[in-house]
Amino acid sequence: MWSSGRRVLQELLSQPAVRSFSVTPAQNTVIVERWWQVPLSKVGSPPRLHPRRHRIYKLVENTNHAAKEKMELILTQTVPKLGGRGDTVFVKKSVGRNKLLAQGLAVYPSPDNKQMFAEELRLLREGKPEERIQTRTGQLTVEFLKRSKLNINKMPSDEFKLTKEVVCRQLLKKLGVVVPPHALKLPFEPITDLGDYWCEVTVNGMDTVRVPMSLVPYEDPSASYQRQLKAQRRQQAAADVSEPAEEDEAVVKAVSEVAAEAEAGIDSVSQVSEASAFTGASKAEQTTTTAAATTETSPDSTAPPSDSPKKD
Repeated sequence: MWSSGRRVLQELLSQPAVRSFSVTPAQNTVIVERWWQVPLSKVGSPPRLHPRRHRIYKLVENTNHAAKEKMELILTQTVPKLGGRGDTVFVKKSVGRNKLLAQGLAVYPSPDNKQMFAEELRLLREGKPEERIQTRTGQLTVEFLKRSKLNINKMPSDEFKLTKEVVCRQLLKKLGVVVPPHALKLPFEPITDLGDYWCEVTVNGMDTVRVPMSLVPYEDPSASYQRQLKAQRRQQAAADVSEPAEEDEAVVKAVSEVAAEAEAGIDSVSQVSEASAFTGASKAEQTTTTAAATTETSPDSTAPPSDSPKKD
């Protein structure tokens, strides 16, 4: 009995320990290779290893410095900066295990889960309009289009026409939004004249956004044309600056002339006033002299009678 029990215990101890995958820590692997090849030996005999030469190794791969793989998950709820319900995302393992899976925000991408969310997405897109719900990506697209404007350069050709296909290519090139032709509406087609227009984009067949659109003249993207445009702009700016300066000089000149004329007028007025004052003074002196002479020559009618007797 003791021998059988000892045998069972030895078998249990000899078997490797079985651990759960979630408990097993990440194992790092280092792959090396002998620098000097070991020569072949005879059949049944051990290889002949050099005591020092065959102990030199070179590094082939070290998983410590390898890029860490990300975890693939399917979101069950809308998560900011990641996506909406049913979207497949790739996140770090720490984020996926500690946040998304722990809080019930995501599940593993098993075949059953993929089929379930694909069926749910199909029902949301093909169901009744009042029952359908806009996806997270669709909401972000609608918000982006509401604050966007599309500028299209008219090509230097008489046969150029702005059609739905051209606008779709420009939306992808300028704004990075993929719009199929059936989801785009123009005020009229084709557009050939320069001006401001609009186009309506329907996102996922639910929300329609009106995007302002302008057809502007063609601009050559070459470096020489850009330098020419910069030179023209500098000349225009210099002309705009010189015109106010010339106007200011003209105004200053006119003011100085008016001031000179005013000073000349003041001088003439002062000269006239001085002449009139001098004339008035001379006239006053003449009047005074004449009055004095008249007083001396005329007898005094008020003088008292003399004492001398009058002759008969």
